Amino acid sequence: MSGRATIVSTGACLPGEPIDNAFLEQLAGPLPEEVLSALQVQRRHWIIDPQTGRHRYANSDLALGAAREALERAGLEAAAIDLVIVSSSSPDQLLPPLSAHLQDRLGIRRCATLDIRSGCAGAVAAMDVARYHVESGRSQNALVVGSEVISPLLYPIFGGREPDSIRVRDRINVYNFGDGAGAVIMSLTDQGGILGAAMAGVGGGSPPGMQIIGGGSLEPLHELVKRPRPLELKMDVTEVGRRSPVVLAEAIRDVLRAAHVDAADVAAAVIPEGNAGYLVQGLLDAGLDAGDLSSVQDVVLENLSDVAATGSAAAPLSLDAAWKAGRLRQGDRVLLIGMESSRWIYAGLVIEWTAGPPQGAA
Repeated sequence: MSGRATIVSTGACLPGEPIDNAFLEQLAGPLPEEVLSALQVQRRHWIIDPQTGRHRYANSDLALGAAREALERAGLEAAAIDLVIVSSSSPDQLLPPLSAHLQDRLGIRRCATLDIRSGCAGAVAAMDVARYHVESGRSQNALVVGSEVISPLLYPIFGGREPDSIRVRDRINVYNFGDGAGAVIMSLTDQGGILGAAMAGVGGGSPPGMQIIGGGSLEPLHELVKRPRPLELKMDVTEVGRRSPVVLAEAIRDVLRAAHVDAADVAAAVIPEGNAGYLVQGLLDAGLDAGDLSSVQDVVLENLSDVAATGSAAAPLSLDAAWKAGRLRQGDRVLLIGMESSRWIYAGLVIEWTAGPPQGAA
């Protein structure tokens, strides 16, 4: 077969009503203004009831909602999908895979399924995997979903506690993370499409910037259940701030090189958290060409302030928001990068955008 894989449509699902910072201040106490400004998050969505910790949705509910919206926009029935790839670090259960849950809930009797667990980089890595399947003819229509539910890890930080008793470093996670799902449908095109992609784990010899402690096979379950928090999200804010620009600079260089595209030719750079102030000087210090940085920084599109850090969902949610807002037009060369700080992983691609405006868009 000839042609390139392209993104036909996107979809998104955010649980419940947005939760603003003023409400979180009542739950977990305030953050210093300079910290709030650095986080940039103003609203987020959670699957939990913030007052009780009760789960109002499952991860598969969000994945299903995003998938259905992407299918509707693509004008496809679920039966047309022959490959489902889901990236998530917070699946409904360890087995069956979340991709198989999604296949079943969509009513697809038979298709290829695959789970990826690479955090913020996972959904873009999944698109690269789907690209090979589509371009080789093994798949006609691939569904890729990034879906994450982080709020269940946050509730134990503040649930049943007085806000004044919560450490500021613990409050940061409460303010920083949200839940959601983003989806894309990928098919073959004879014009435009994905021009090139790259992915790598570049954290060899470096400590992790973030960890979810517990839930795996490293520690005995009977010991974990004795802890106040059997599952715990830990983030090294200093290491993330220091190391992220280095990884992102490497990602930008490698992805543009793989696609044979100059930074000046990029019309949109969909990079979650790409507008964070600390990244700009850090990217220069990491050796990214000043002209390339300027070209990319001028066209960064992301929606961190509205959805918070959403792990696997971050890249597809940013892409969906950009398309829905009319920021991606046919013929645009779009740089899409996801970066994961747990073990310093990135995945990225450049696509010549082929989809027209989504239904209902202004």
